[in-house]
Amino acid sequence: MLKLMEHNELNQTTLLSFCGLNLKKHKSILDELESNEFVSKTELPYGKRRMVIYKPTRKGIEFCTNILEPYEKVFPRRKTSGGEMINNIHINNIHQEDKSQELPDTKSEILTKKEG
Repeated sequence: MLKLMEHNELNQTTLLSFCGLNLKKHKSILDELESNEFVSKTELPYGKRRMVIYKPTRKGIEFCTNILEPYEKVFPRRKTSGGEMINNIHINNIHQEDKSQELPDTKSEILTKKEG
């Protein structure tokens, strides 16, 4: 949604590429957005093929303005040096590392705590 808001309209290939998604795996997301009237889909003839264009609808624009943009302000995405978003897996690994630091490092420390 945010990419469509940024560019106003995108063809299917470009939209999925900008979002880092795979068409076969993530087509259902676009179908859901369309069925919930957040985006409109237009199919245009392009030689022997067809080009699929997505545009945000009024409902989609309102959703971005009222929900997504305030959410991004409260929980901004951190970027890496290459400009890519840090994903939740990396953040979860940080939390797991914090927990592991609380645990004793060696068997002797464990035995000392049990004896004491």
